[in-house]
Amino acid sequence: MLKTFPKGGIHPPENKLTSSTPIKRLPTPKVVYVPISQHIGIPAEIVVEVKQKVEIGQVIAKSGGFVSSNIHAPLAGTVTKLDMIVDTKGYKKQCIVIRTDDKNESNFQEVEFPLKEDITIEPEEILKRISDYGIVGLGGATFPSHVKLQVKNDTRIDCLIINGVECEPYLTSDHRLMLEKAEEILVGIRILMHALHVKRAIIGIENNKKDAIDIFKKLTNGKSGIQIAALQVKYPQGGEKQLVRAILKREVPKNGLPLDVGVVVHNVGTVFAIYQAVQHNRPLLERVVTVTGKKLQNPSNFWVKIGTPISNLIDAVGGVPEDTRKIVSGGPMMGKALKNTDVPVTKGTSGILVISEDEASRGEPKNCIRCGECVDVCPMGLEPHLLMNLSEKGMYEKALQEDILTCIECGSCSYVCPSHRPLLDYIRFGKSIGKQLHSKKA
Repeated sequence: MLKTFPKGGIHPPENKLTSSTPIKRLPTPKVVYVPISQHIGIPAEIVVEVKQKVEIGQVIAKSGGFVSSNIHAPLAGTVTKLDMIVDTKGYKKQCIVIRTDDKNESNFQEVEFPLKEDITIEPEEILKRISDYGIVGLGGATFPSHVKLQVKNDTRIDCLIINGVECEPYLTSDHRLMLEKAEEILVGIRILMHALHVKRAIIGIENNKKDAIDIFKKLTNGKSGIQIAALQVKYPQGGEKQLVRAILKREVPKNGLPLDVGVVVHNVGTVFAIYQAVQHNRPLLERVVTVTGKKLQNPSNFWVKIGTPISNLIDAVGGVPEDTRKIVSGGPMMGKALKNTDVPVTKGTSGILVISEDEASRGEPKNCIRCGECVDVCPMGLEPHLLMNLSEKGMYEKALQEDILTCIECGSCSYVCPSHRPLLDYIRFGKSIGKQLHSKKA
């Protein structure tokens, strides 16, 4: 019996169009737009000036505090502007504009680093490199990775879970990375085990990625401490709380973290970035991005430099089809529609989804029929219909009492609603107001 989480969940069409498409390298962009806030927490502080020359991997914005992260120049070039630009979530953020030059043939560009398996540094130095090189969670949350590893002495950690689930439809960046960089990921897991002083790690992979499961089982055969957990295909199994419940049957507290049940969770992309930082002193300068859609000429997976305009990715797959309704950063369930394609790729950009007119059409919203389907599929055990009504009526205090902040915004409720009610839209809005009220109280 394949493992999964017991509460809620849905089975949307997978549409993994690019699962068998090897990762290609996107051509070097002429200009990159590098936001200084690409992580949860305090934005980084700019340390370069207009007209300054920068080298590949140079720190251009320093961490603004403990929960923050360094930002590095993804390419060599000249800082042409310190500007405001709309990010993938639709907010204006400060960014550093760099016009690239001809120095981009250095080791940071396209040279493949040899596999380095020996771990020769101590846990304190591992954390320092992860912090110095700007590693954040690449599964979407973009939480600074060094913070996750700062475990207090009185907190007992007995298991590291590696998230290779990638349950969001269409996206295949993690899948391809597991197929092409499995050995490096395993070294990255051992680095994290060493840093956390744990002897057990489990890689969770959904059963629709049998090739990745087979590769990791083969590579871990006879090696102690690292196990593979094949999981039932169910959305949103990639959520930390759902994944911990599925693999270990431990219930993370409502307002708690996996740490509270002795677990640390890291995404496979993050683990690969940690491997590069620790073993090769390489900052987080690029990531794998899936560019996909049913009407695209050539949907693909790319290595993309941070700050690359999304228009470059669209051009690389044949351009925008005529009947395109929207372009989404992320997947169809949790992604955000973009205002335009000038938005840059950031550390948290896992995919770009081009959706056609017929796919994007929403049904006309109708009155709630009290069917309870949204309650049945909610993986957090909430009442989405109630949270929407409270948010719509401005009853934010009551929404807080009904645990609106517990919502993980997976979109399962909106997906199953027979009345086509915009449940997630209102809940997201209610959450944003609720967070402000909660912060004021705190």
